[in-house]
Amino acid sequence: MKVEHASVMLDRCIALLSPAIEKSSNPIVVDATLGLGGHSFALLEKFPNLKIIGLDRDLSAIEKSSARLAKFSDRTTIVHAVYDEMPAVLKSLGIANVQGILFDLGVSSMQLDQVARGFSYSNDAPLDMRMDQSRGVSAKEVIDSYSRNDLIRIIREYGEERFATRIVDNLIAAREKGGINSTTELADLVKNSIPAPARRVGGNPAKRTFQALRIEVNQELEILQRAIPRAMDCLSVGGRMVVMSFQSLEDKIVKKFFTAATESKTPVGLPVEIEALAAKFKLVFSGSEKASEQEIEENSRAQSVRLRAIERVAI
Repeated sequence: MKVEHASVMLDRCIALLSPAIEKSSNPIVVDATLGLGGHSFALLEKFPNLKIIGLDRDLSAIEKSSARLAKFSDRTTIVHAVYDEMPAVLKSLGIANVQGILFDLGVSSMQLDQVARGFSYSNDAPLDMRMDQSRGVSAKEVIDSYSRNDLIRIIREYGEERFATRIVDNLIAAREKGGINSTTELADLVKNSIPAPARRVGGNPAKRTFQALRIEVNQELEILQRAIPRAMDCLSVGGRMVVMSFQSLEDKIVKKFFTAATESKTPVGLPVEIEALAAKFKLVFSGSEKASEQEIEENSRAQSVRLRAIERVAI
């Protein structure tokens, strides 16, 4: 099977998960965002005793990754699920805890390249943007039905777009004249809503609005808020979780949970650590890591990645 896309920070993710995998005779890793299965394929090749539980909300991704991982079918279980459902999935499989968890957040290259999905502002397509096309509301339904205030909030907060009010006022005006029906119509409206000097910097002016709508359509931040602490609870002692974020709103959520989990609750000033209040996790390294310049040159998707890793040290 020909695979077009390179997995971001592949070698680094494997290196970070390896110590946890090597500690167990029967290791299990959850690939919480399976996508095309690139990270899982590499892990299964390296560790012949490893089992992978792969989750994805995108049925198209499941079809493609299932084909890619077919030779490892005896060591893979692929489930159509959103990653905040991880504890329920593991319980249904009779698994108490796992040695590794990997999150590769955001929209995938495959989804961007499937023009009809409506994720890209570079191609003409219906305004869909659903990662799971079997359920949920589309971007067009959001644009057509949300109030002015809600649209402004979404584009301002999720897109970090300072011209959100102008964009939404033009959306409302277009809605009253028959609506916005395609990605190119939306991209043109956004471009025309932003003053010319601001359009000359920061790449395509539609990028932030498309990001905001995609996040709302897929409830990405709400799901991530639930998913990170739930996933951490699924780790065994010595288990590691690696998270790759591709925009600042995701990374802030991950950082918040990792920081809280690695801080001792023992009152400041006590001469000894109270065991019951000691941190149950430690950071594998401080802060976040970026992709190398070479990888960014070879794979443009790696440009915005921020990688964080955490390890469980106690129950």
